[in-house]
Amino acid sequence: MTQLDIAKSGRVSKEVRLAAKDEPVTAENLRKLIASGNAVLPANELHKKLKPLAIGQGLKTKVNANIGTSQMNASLKKELEKMDIAIKYGADAVMDLSTGGNIDRIRKEIVKRSKVPVGTVPIYQAFVGKSIKDVTEEDMFAAIEKHCNDGVDFVTVHCGVTKKALPLSKKRLAGVVSRGGSLLLKWISCNKAENPLYKNFDYLLEIAREHDVTLSLGDGLRPGCIKDATDKAQLLELRLLAKLAKKARAANVQVLMEGPGHVPLNEIEKNIKLQKKLSENTPFYVLGPIVTDIAPGYDHITSAIGGALAAYYGADFLCYVTPSEHLCLPNLQDVKDGVIAAKIAGHVADIAKGLKGAQKRDDKISFYRKNLNWKKTFDLALDKEKAISYRKRSKAKKKNCTMCGELCALKEL
Repeated sequence: MTQLDIAKSGRVSKEVRLAAKDEPVTAENLRKLIASGNAVLPANELHKKLKPLAIGQGLKTKVNANIGTSQMNASLKKELEKMDIAIKYGADAVMDLSTGGNIDRIRKEIVKRSKVPVGTVPIYQAFVGKSIKDVTEEDMFAAIEKHCNDGVDFVTVHCGVTKKALPLSKKRLAGVVSRGGSLLLKWISCNKAENPLYKNFDYLLEIAREHDVTLSLGDGLRPGCIKDATDKAQLLELRLLAKLAKKARAANVQVLMEGPGHVPLNEIEKNIKLQKKLSENTPFYVLGPIVTDIAPGYDHITSAIGGALAAYYGADFLCYVTPSEHLCLPNLQDVKDGVIAAKIAGHVADIAKGLKGAQKRDDKISFYRKNLNWKKTFDLALDKEKAISYRKRSKAKKKNCTMCGELCALKEL
């Protein structure tokens, strides 16, 4: 049975009970959210070390960290280190996007070691090492089944990329920037056939249901620059994914929807509220969104700005963006910076939404900072090590720092 099956039956699963301990809702209320499709609990029965986690309406904003090899850089050791650093700094989930090296082994090791939900994009593996025309429908579904059988908790499937999108995508400034979306559009064009993931969506539901793998309906037509935001191609896919999300829930398969992408600040509210309305509050997973295109090397910042606003208006799951976005495979420092930026974005949104308990940590750290209690201040910081390093750089011998010295505003009157 899936978590959705159990929730609809009125029972609280052990996974729901455990996940609710970290949320501002009771286990029964979380069950109701899952039963309605307004929250998901990605938990493949084959992922043995998993600590259950829920994503959705009224819950803490969650953060995902993408890791994974490329064909130019395929070190399992490095990717496991990235996973560890991402989880250390607060990633609630990780996605293995590997396309190089021993992909099967990398995925299995990540699932084996991870205590947070693990996601993948199976069709990447279906296309690796093959020409577009040689990839079959069977290859795509075989890859999805393999990933589900290896214990991944959620899979991105680009079901909304269809024949109708081809002419629309060609009108864009940046074209199609989703790797999965681009591969499928090329396959559609080459084979003059419809997207198998859309055409055979019922079969996809059967595969996902077997091990309760959550479907993350991928935004293959997400805008890759702010000029392309909220265009006809994006909206065509959004409407189709909303319909597929309802179909998945009817089959008792848990489902997320993925969203943009590059979106100017003034269009974020419209994007989030439209998705929530069309999909009946299906949990929304957004990449950023990045709000300006002029800052290569700083897109952890541009995405955190957009992510904070997106989460405030209702996005439930933020995919981190690292400083190396668009430029190269992220290193350990990039992963850390990306996670922390996204955690800040989600946290400030939770405070603004008035989520119960969201401001508690802020109030504690403010109390200790007011009393110049550096140790307890550092213990509550998102990046304790960095805060300590700046304090050491200050070389102040007293409680105050070198910024104000004896003129410290927080000294007792």
